Amino acid sequence: MVGFAEHLFWALYRLDRKEYGEGLTGDAFLYARAAVVGAGCEECEKVLRDPARFVPFVNNLVWAEALLYVPDNAYERLTGDEWDRNTRYSHESYSNAAAWTNA
Repeated sequence: MVGFAEHLFWALYRLDRKEYGEGLTGDAFLYARAAVVGAGCEECEKVLRDPARFVPFVNNLVWAEALLYVPDNAYERLTGDEWDRNTRYSHESYSNAAAWTNA
């Protein structure tokens, strides 16, 4: 679970860039990034190479909010407790400051 959460939030953090999220609300941007990650590693890498590939995830309202809760839900299901753990990278929109100032 920890490895999955770290990988998931690292991928979301990598996509937290000005060229993808400028003009989007925080939630819309987060859910669209989650949809990209949910489409798989190959698609995620393609989007990172070509920002134009991000547009369909916003324009077609492809949302994947539930993906964000997978680690927490798995932990709770296995332990009966809430997961009180931070990941190395934040998944929140606009948290990758370097990608917003240097875009």
